Amino acid sequence: MAQRVQEIRRLVIAEAARFPDLGRAYWERGFGRVIGTIADCFATLGDRGLLTIEDPIVAANHFAGLLLWIPVNRTMFFGRVDAVSADELAEFAAQGARAFLAAYGRR
Repeated sequence: MAQRVQEIRRLVIAEAARFPDLGRAYWERGFGRVIGTIADCFATLGDRGLLTIEDPIVAANHFAGLLLWIPVNRTMFFGRVDAVSADELAEFAAQGARAFLAAYGRR
């Protein structure tokens, strides 16, 4: 949610059609890499019976979406990170984690 990260993200998205290699590289070295790491953790938790995971990559994307969809979109549309307060971020994270566990928790 750092201001500089959101500014770069906005710029890369805006120019992705003109510079698709830049968009792909930004994805692969940033968000895509994080999703892969989370997916590996979820696969391990699934193997241990702590989560019910069919596809770790999809689960990782769901998790990230639940945590980030609201604050990142608000930041993108408002053009500034203070569009979301620290208290709101904490609440979005807590609610996102609860929703994730409702979907992927041990059954």
